[in-house]
Amino acid sequence: MAIADGDRELGPHVTVLAGSRGGKYPDGNALLVRGKHETALIDPALAVRPRAPALAPVHHVLNSHVHEDHVAGNSAFPEACWHVPAADRLGIVSLDGLMTMYGFDPAAEAAFRRAVEQEFHYTARPDARTFDDGAVFDLGGVQIRAIHTPGHTRGHSCFHIVPDDVLYLGDIDLSSFGPYYGDAWSCLEDFERTLAQVARIAARWYATFHHIGVLEGRQAFLERLERFAAVIQRREAALCDFLRVPRSLGDIVAHRFVYRPGDAVPFADAVERRSMGQHLERLVRAGRVVALADARFVLA
Repeated sequence: MAIADGDRELGPHVTVLAGSRGGKYPDGNALLVRGKHETALIDPALAVRPRAPALAPVHHVLNSHVHEDHVAGNSAFPEACWHVPAADRLGIVSLDGLMTMYGFDPAAEAAFRRAVEQEFHYTARPDARTFDDGAVFDLGGVQIRAIHTPGHTRGHSCFHIVPDDVLYLGDIDLSSFGPYYGDAWSCLEDFERTLAQVARIAARWYATFHHIGVLEGRQAFLERLERFAAVIQRREAALCDFLRVPRSLGDIVAHRFVYRPGDAVPFADAVERRSMGQHLERLVRAGRVVALADARFVLA
């Protein structure tokens, strides 16, 4: 296989296939894993599509979860066996299923559905195989172990690749944006448990789909992970400050806690509602915020 500019070998068996602009959305950084007998491609991104002939043969396509950018290159490998987390199977069976996972309102969904088909080359695969936590893919002298890490989606999974000792983090991307839990199938509290879980996993290399790309060594990883996780508490603290006077959920959505005010994101309202709605619900459960009779909320 020819190494392209930006690609990085993390050992004799694992190569990071660099996406454009460091894997910034809508692209990403895929992983090619070669064993003695078979080859697997993890999360083939948009940039992988034109490279497909040079990467062949690819026997297995593994998706950390089913989102448009992570399956954008799947269809360039129609002969490969596709594997997705069991909890995300709905999203690869049909486009309708994928839209259910996002849970956007009809207006936002219509535009996003077109983008998923036309820009991300979505292809349904009802015969895709599913895997659960602890599943091992043996490529011949190289093993890929799936680790269920929900929150971003119900099925989101990391992969630990040995003997090269690479932990692929998927969309635990360690970015300054912070964790994304803004879809119908996202869960804030699952994401928090996942962050505690991955902090306990030791590896030589840590690879993300977006932004950071590759970190070497546990200390560098833990420092990035701490900053990434801290975004959750900053959002919650900002929400508490905002609720010093009574506000409705609509007020919260309009204020923007996840995105910056003025960001041109077509589905921003849906993401703000789902993300900050989860914060709001747990603040009410904890008695830190009071729900008023007029559907507004105020800090207790």
